[in-house]
Amino acid sequence: MTPTPATTMPEWLVAARSEAYLHKSFNSLSSRERQRDYARMASLPHNNRSTSRGRLLRALLPDNADEHSKYYSVAIGMSPENQWGNRYSNIEPYDRTRVVVGKHGGCTCGSGEGKGKGRYFNGSWVRELYGRKFWIATQAPLPETAHAFLSVIARPIMAPPPSSMVDIPSGSRVRTVVQLTLNQESGRTKAHSYFPYKVGATMMVEPEPGCDAPPFRVTLLEQKTIDEARCLKSKVAFVPDVRDPGEPVVFTHLLYAAWPDHGVPAKEDQASLLNFVRLVDRVNKEPTQGSSSHDLDPPSMVNCSAGIGRTGTFIALSSLLRAFGFLSPSAGSSSTSRMTAAVNPPYSLLGPLPKEFQSDPVLQEIDSLREQRPRMVERIEQAGLIYSILELAFSERK
Repeated sequence: MTPTPATTMPEWLVAARSEAYLHKSFNSLSSRERQRDYARMASLPHNNRSTSRGRLLRALLPDNADEHSKYYSVAIGMSPENQWGNRYSNIEPYDRTRVVVGKHGGCTCGSGEGKGKGRYFNGSWVRELYGRKFWIATQAPLPETAHAFLSVIARPIMAPPPSSMVDIPSGSRVRTVVQLTLNQESGRTKAHSYFPYKVGATMMVEPEPGCDAPPFRVTLLEQKTIDEARCLKSKVAFVPDVRDPGEPVVFTHLLYAAWPDHGVPAKEDQASLLNFVRLVDRVNKEPTQGSSSHDLDPPSMVNCSAGIGRTGTFIALSSLLRAFGFLSPSAGSSSTSRMTAAVNPPYSLLGPLPKEFQSDPVLQEIDSLREQRPRMVERIEQAGLIYSILELAFSERK
């Protein structure tokens, strides 16, 4: 179906609120993701056709097993040369949608299958199915990946795949970073800091070993709390630590502080999450110094800890809220593009969803995200949250 602005609760949303439906539909999505997982594992060199494991994995795939393993390949992220850059050992970007960070001078990072294609970065280009906005979905920085993380922001955006879908103005830069995890949760580090805590303070962010890029000098310019969105809003600037650094790169960092790991915001915090989604959309469309009049809504970068569960849920929410008129359209969307997305969803070797779920745009959106980055919207509770926030948005419109 095609989401369009509406004033009443859609019938599919009312029907989707039963526990039985949620479990049945999420099980269907999980079955499809297992097929992708078999293909991801089959894409690794040590699981080739000559090994018993490789033969078993291919037996679990359709007849065109080699096509599946190539399409869903994560070989670059899993290569020994690049595993240092993964926060978690089982979460890597697809080769075909990974974000490539431009090389610096003689930087040798990104060797192996990624050699000559820039520094390795565990981030994926993702496009909303219905809202049509591009995002960079990524894991939270590690100490050794923080420089690459900032390098994505420092340079004009490299065209995301596939090129036929690109409608990003030349010279456009990421200017909004969304963080959905606290740096410390339950006594564990979920994200490493890459800018100072104190306004006016400066810190240095060094590149990873083997990269000769200069370190970044990062300064926190201002910071404030937005209570209704449970948000800490920071303005950050950074320059290379060289004698002639040029103009600083400035971005806005938006931290949502009420989303626990392996869970969802409490019922009383769901209104704040809706407010936060709206805040992110509004902030990213605010013109900044040096931005072009054509660059009204550049891609944003969003991360939780692993960059799949909370990150995927947030992107799905943004897309569906945009499609139903609760957010303003993205620069690359129109009623025509939303119709095209609904009738012809992104190509999947798995074919369409089962017919009984094809009228549910939440499931279509989640499945589309999983085609672009593994395991997006990881938990059934996160899928349930999407329905709840949409229901809240419709109830506010009455």
